[in-house]
Amino acid sequence: MEFKEFIDIAKVRQSCRNFDPERIVDEEVLDSLVDAMILSPSACNAQPYFYHIVTGDKAKKVRDTLTGMGMNSFVKNVNAFAVVTEENYNLTAKIGSSMKNQDFKSIDIGISVAYFTAEATTLGLGTCIMGWFDEDELKKIVDTKSRIRLVIAIGYPSDDDFIREKKRKTHTAISKFIK
Repeated sequence: MEFKEFIDIAKVRQSCRNFDPERIVDEEVLDSLVDAMILSPSACNAQPYFYHIVTGDKAKKVRDTLTGMGMNSFVKNVNAFAVVTEENYNLTAKIGSSMKNQDFKSIDIGISVAYFTAEATTLGLGTCIMGWFDEDELKKIVDTKSRIRLVIAIGYPSDDDFIREKKRKTHTAISKFIK
């Protein structure tokens, strides 16, 4: 699928629920996702996050941290993950966040994940952003003391993973023009 405008990516990007276990995502492809994420805007260019790209045997361990209490069972065939940790601000962003009582870290992480997953879509990959995981176990796997905010499953969708109809709020329910 070729994309000419961002809206085309937005229309087909979705949380993949059926990954192809036979197709492994190459390291070069994963690098390109990181390249796109690096270009995402952040407050004072602080980029207060770190992406741990996990593949191979460690990916199997990550999978195990995601499936507690019957959650995220669709990751059983995923061979690559991005574990996103929250890192420190630079001084300017820290001061601005404090003075304006804004959580710029969460905003910046969200924007970076949007860039990462949009690039994945352009490359024919499926992704799913997850917040249900065993954080203590994940910290051991990726060897970090930082707060883990999200995990992104990355892989090729199976042939039977079709684009689902998007159910979204209407323009008037979620926006308005003020003149």
